[in-house]
Amino acid sequence: MDQAKELRNLINNSQSINLKNNLNSRVITISSGKGGVGKSNFSVNLAIYLSSLNKRVLVIDADFGLANIEVLLGTRPQYTFYHMLKGEKNISEIIVDTKYGIKFISGGNGLKELSNVNSTEVKYFIEQFEYLDKIADIIIVDTGAGISPSVTNFIMASDENIIVTTPEPTSFTDAYTLIKVIKEQNKVINRINIVVNKADDKYEADRIFSKISHVCNKFLGITIENIGYIPSDIALIKAIKQQKPVILSFPDSEFSKAIKNIGNRIVNEEQNVKNEGIKNFMQKLTRIFNR
Repeated sequence: MDQAKELRNLINNSQSINLKNNLNSRVITISSGKGGVGKSNFSVNLAIYLSSLNKRVLVIDADFGLANIEVLLGTRPQYTFYHMLKGEKNISEIIVDTKYGIKFISGGNGLKELSNVNSTEVKYFIEQFEYLDKIADIIIVDTGAGISPSVTNFIMASDENIIVTTPEPTSFTDAYTLIKVIKEQNKVINRINIVVNKADDKYEADRIFSKISHVCNKFLGITIENIGYIPSDIALIKAIKQQKPVILSFPDSEFSKAIKNIGNRIVNEEQNVKNEGIKNFMQKLTRIFNR
C-alpha cells in the first residue's frame, strides 16, 4: 500500500483515533526578534495550559538546529519533517505523544529543505497536513529567533502571530525590527500579538508594549495587540532544574497565572479568528520559500 493511500485510510478511520469534524486547526506562530527571551518556555507552557482547557494541541518545533522544545517536553523524536518530506514516513509516524497531553512534531531540517524540493514532493508534503487539521484544534509553531527567512517566512504564512520580547532595549528593538522586516516583505501584514516576558510588573510591561506599538503605528502604519505579560519568576528557574514545565510544577506561581491569563484570552477570542488550517498554512509557506 502506498503512503498516500495509507494516510487516507488513517484519516477516514475514526475508530482508531478521535478525529474532529472541524477541518481547520487554529495555527499560532510564536517568534522573537532575538534569542534568550523565553519563547520556547512560553510555547510549551501555553500549549499545556490550552490542552487543560480541552483543546487538542500540537506543537511544531520550527527552530532549526536547536532542540529546546524536545528538552522542555522530555522527548527525543526518532523522526522529523525531513523523513516525511523525503517520503520515508507519513505524517502520523512523525507525531510524538508527550506525557503532558499535547502532541509534538520536530521540524528537524525538513522545513528548511522546502526550498529544495520538486513539485511532486511539495504536493505530497502539503497533502499530509490534512491529517493534522483533523486531529488538532490548535497548532503552535515555535519558530527560531531573529529576522532570517526561516523565521519571517513562517510569520508571513500565519494568520495569527505572537512575538515574545523582554524589557531589555535590545530585545524590544529587535522585536520591532522583526515586525518591520515582515512589513517590508509583505504589504498585508497579518495579526501580530505581543507578549512581554520577564517584566518586573504590569507597569513595565505596558510601557514596553507602548513603545513598540507607537513606532509600529508611526513608521509602519500597523496596529499590534497586547495579549498579556509574564513577570520574572524564580519558579521558572526551579522548574527548569526539575526538567518539568512551570505550569505543572508551580501551577500557582506568577508565571503560571500569567500563562493562564494569556491562554484564556486566546480561547475567548477564537470566534474572532478565521482558522484557515495547517494545510493552508503550509501551502502559503511553501510558496514563500520557493518564490
